[in-house]
Amino acid sequence: MNTKTLVDEIEVRDLEDGSTLRVVVEECSELGNQSKPGLQVHFRGYIVNFEPLIAERWNYQAKKAGGGPLLLDTSWTYHTDQFIKVYYAPGATPKARVEVKSRTTDNPVVKEYDLPFKF
Repeated sequence: MNTKTLVDEIEVRDLEDGSTLRVVVEECSELGNQSKPGLQVHFRGYIVNFEPLIAERWNYQAKKAGGGPLLLDTSWTYHTDQFIKVYYAPGATPKARVEVKSRTTDNPVVKEYDLPFKF
């Protein structure tokens, strides 16, 4: 049985219209086809699963692109001044990286979360 544990919540208010950009990060005991531990990132109706099978592919893509963090296609980047960016960050301990910015904040809120697996 999959057990979910809240890791973090990010809320960034936009004073322009009073809205809030909200991201929830959860640790899951079973994700993906192999039912291995991983992280889920929830925002604006999207869920990004950081599980070993897809993360192994992201790890390869990040190395092929130069080794830095890989911006995932599921990020919400429709505006340059308001966004939620989700990255896979390779390394000895791979990480999920989240950047949240509203129109009325000067700098994005940036947080990283260690993934419960390595390559």
